[in-house]
Amino acid sequence: MKAMRLESNGGPLVCREVDRPAPAFGQVLVKVTACAVCRTDLHVLDGELPNPKLPLIPGHEIVGIIEEMGEGVTGFQKGQRVGIPWLGWTCGACDYCCSGRENLCDAAKFTGYTLDGGYAEHTVADARYCFPLPGDESDVSMAPLLCAGLIGYRSLMKTGTARRVGLYGFGAAAHIVIQVARHQGREVYAFTRAGDEAAQKFARSLGAVWAGASDERPPELLDAAIIFAPVGALVPAALRSLVKGGTVVCGGIHMSDIPSFPYADLWQERSICSVANLTRRDGEEFLPLAGRIPVRVETRNFPLEAANEALAMLRAGQLSGAAVLVP
Repeated sequence: MKAMRLESNGGPLVCREVDRPAPAFGQVLVKVTACAVCRTDLHVLDGELPNPKLPLIPGHEIVGIIEEMGEGVTGFQKGQRVGIPWLGWTCGACDYCCSGRENLCDAAKFTGYTLDGGYAEHTVADARYCFPLPGDESDVSMAPLLCAGLIGYRSLMKTGTARRVGLYGFGAAAHIVIQVARHQGREVYAFTRAGDEAAQKFARSLGAVWAGASDERPPELLDAAIIFAPVGALVPAALRSLVKGGTVVCGGIHMSDIPSFPYADLWQERSICSVANLTRRDGEEFLPLAGRIPVRVETRNFPLEAANEALAMLRAGQLSGAAVLVP
């Protein structure tokens, strides 16, 4: 099969002809029909996430069709459409796994990082960590929901009942989250790169009550803020925009260092929390909800061989919505 492969930290990806994998016990072989490009892929390529599997096929927002099933697979059938997310395997026995926090399992394995992913024509996955994908939405539209949507949803849930929510970094995750938040009756304030009028216009078109640069103060204090941009300096900026008791949620898997800030910015029971990975329950809750809303995903298609181009555009902030590789 054809695959885009990372062979050393720092990239670029190299197009290779490699052996098509065979499903082991409990696994399914999936023909990839779409794989979205995530900022986490950049962190893997750049070596900001340590010890990736090398050589590695990245990609963890995968939609495809089951072509083969290994022994022990139940609940799926050949020809069924499935989604494969970032969380690819957990031990199932540790305190975290046994308390509904499998996203924190110390032995967890991750698609497109420690397991080969979806920048390829085929991939294998543990069937227990695949999601059936019913509905009429296209494969390309569904792919970004497998990470940008799921992590965004988990981040939004961390804000509790917050009515006024700020989104810092208006890319793939934020343009999905804003639709969920508006469906729930929340007010959304969008923060973008300075001068990015296109992103601000896009945010307002999706229902943001205000959109401005990330160094601006919103017209109203926020009950919560979610930071998707991997910029540590946004944490104290967001804290200064919160009401008493408000929460800043850091939604990315990697962020630059957070600069020091006065304790007064945190005082009065403001809090900071991070979101790590996802659980299967997040998918079971979010994917049906996305269909009911329904969430509309802005995408730009790239052929598999153009993965490096898609990643470069993501790095430069030149994408509105999500890039999707289509083998």
